[in-house]
Amino acid sequence: MPKLKTKSSVKKRFRFTATGKVKMTPSGKRHGMRKRPNDMLRDTRGMEIMHPSDAKKVCQQYFHV
Repeated sequence: MPKLKTKSSVKKRFRFTATGKVKMTPSGKRHGMRKRPNDMLRDTRGMEIMHPSDAKKVCQQYFHV
């Protein structure tokens, strides 16, 4: 059986911390900024840690578990 390829989209969208948690950019920052409150724009700045239940799915795609 051939080797499984890592999902390229997962490599580009997520990063892993040294302790194994998954970092991601928050959603809602691509377009339509005028409609959104300034609090939301500030909250979506930078990176955030993904919830463990969602991170499990990302790790399955990345590590083929």
